[in-house]
Amino acid sequence: MELLQIEQAASLLLQQDWILLLCHQSPDGDTIGSGYGLCQALHQLGKHAAVICTDPIPRKMGFVTKGLNPSLLFPPESAQFIVSVDIADVKLMGSALSVYQEAGKVDLAIDHHLSHKPYAKRLLLGGAAANCQIIYDLIGKMGIACTPAIASCLYLGISTDTGCFRFSNTEPRTHQIAAELMELGANWFEINWDMFEVKTQAQLTLEQEVLKTLRFYCGGKAAAIVITQELLAKAGADYEDTERLVNTPRSIEGVEIGATLKERPEGGFKVSLRTGETVDASQICAVFGGGGHKRAAGCLIKQTAEKTLNLLSKEFEKAF
Repeated sequence: MELLQIEQAASLLLQQDWILLLCHQSPDGDTIGSGYGLCQALHQLGKHAAVICTDPIPRKMGFVTKGLNPSLLFPPESAQFIVSVDIADVKLMGSALSVYQEAGKVDLAIDHHLSHKPYAKRLLLGGAAANCQIIYDLIGKMGIACTPAIASCLYLGISTDTGCFRFSNTEPRTHQIAAELMELGANWFEINWDMFEVKTQAQLTLEQEVLKTLRFYCGGKAAAIVITQELLAKAGADYEDTERLVNTPRSIEGVEIGATLKERPEGGFKVSLRTGETVDASQICAVFGGGGHKRAAGCLIKQTAEKTLNLLSKEFEKAF
């Protein structure tokens, strides 16, 4: 694997065409914003580019496709250069992208997770709060004008990955880029409103049901909630409606480790961890083949809810 500087990555992309961009499964605003922001930027240069993901784009993020040039899109099998965005581990690609998990299939990985597990031929890695910060700088190095549509994609990733600038990963540069994106026409108000304020009736019903699953561990210093497919059906909600619940356990006073378990349709649980300053979430998730950041990380555990909770609780005890 070759570690690239941002200038080298920009030069490499300028030499390519028919570029396929990969997003991780259970897509969040950062992987979606990175993929579609970069895709639109490449279209500005007249390059063929397309984005694929194992799971559908969340409804609230559907606006990211508006700036695309349909004539420059193409089917995945026509790709000549593969780029992954915001994917720290090939396992996070999901089943639909399994063909790209083979060694050497990805030509360039662009990521901001310091826990990144190398899988691509080349890697552009930065410790930014959001992957969209790297994409913003990369687009600038490529000499591409950032349109309002591109700016909205990148603002989406930065806002969501920092919890609307509330998380500890937020840095001065994060605010600087966000301000520049606002000046470039990012639809920042609607993005923040839709991502952090608006709730559907199904989401409210789901919250009521999920709070009944709340459990505490380690003398109240750790907490977990479980979202099953059965609860989703009961509330009339879908997988997208679970995103707002990820921070709930950690938001409880005295809780240093908050875990949200979300049952996948194919089985097993996607675990999202949020931690305080004393615990490294990425180290806990690494035990189960996952990763992320010190304060926010994730993994997939293919067990029942009870077994998953038991496995996690043992790691919580070790962490304390």
